[in-house]
Amino acid sequence: MMSQEVFWSTRYKDAGDEYLFGTEPNHFLASKGHLFTANQKALSLGDGEGRNSVWLAKQGLNVTAVEISPVAVDKARKLAEKHDVNISLLQTDMFLHDWDAAALNNTFDWVIGIFIQFVGPEGRKIQFDAMKALTCNGGRILLHGYSPKQLEYKTGGPSAVENLYTRQMLLEAFSDWGVEEIVEYEDVISEGMGHSGQSALMSMIARKP
Repeated sequence: MMSQEVFWSTRYKDAGDEYLFGTEPNHFLASKGHLFTANQKALSLGDGEGRNSVWLAKQGLNVTAVEISPVAVDKARKLAEKHDVNISLLQTDMFLHDWDAAALNNTFDWVIGIFIQFVGPEGRKIQFDAMKALTCNGGRILLHGYSPKQLEYKTGGPSAVENLYTRQMLLEAFSDWGVEEIVEYEDVISEGMGHSGQSALMSMIARKP
């Protein structure tokens, strides 16, 4: 089976000089710009080619971007240079990284996951537990991804229904947090070659006690 690193590096490399998901920030993330404050610390997981981390840095946040593909990290670095912002780029597999040794737990005001639905239920619990641990007390997690109806549209995202978000799944996963917003909706999105067309989406913002 092809590793996640090889899979994503191949996709990003095949895009050439273009950015697979474009260079503009995710629309849900950008719509929450009023919630971000300069000098807050943000962690963007599965950050890809940097479109979201660069936007966050332009809002004045101190940003760490985690990405498994070295090809994507190189493109993110170039995008950050183009926009004259500084981002801490960490090329690693979030499932294998020793977060405790990195002394990053309980550190970030924002932990952000945009379309990080590349794992099933067991992997998702590990993913969510890491995100929770990395968020500081009173900090927030912002999640944005696809709902199961996305399988009808086939305009991006995973092909396995168990990887997709439902309202009940997220409410249960964050039952010990304050869920400030959770919304399921449909929209036409245009995010490079990777995400384009009518899409079934699920978004959530939750605050750590």
